[in-house]
Amino acid sequence: MQKVLLILGLILIAIALLWPWLSRLPLGRLPGDIVIHKPGFTFYFPITTSLLISLLLSLLLWLFFRK
Repeated sequence: MQKVLLILGLILIAIALLWPWLSRLPLGRLPGDIVIHKPGFTFYFPITTSLLISLLLSLLLWLFFRK
């Protein structure tokens, strides 16, 4: 458990340090992400972005924890 928490902490620090460059990626504006704008109301549901991030994290964790 300590190893997992340490790795998650390091990943969060890396994301925070790389945020200026990561914010330029088109994540959140991909085809398939749902955005509904109405006066006084905005609904945003990033389906494609969520699937892509889940796939990448699953791949990274699989590579890291395989024996």
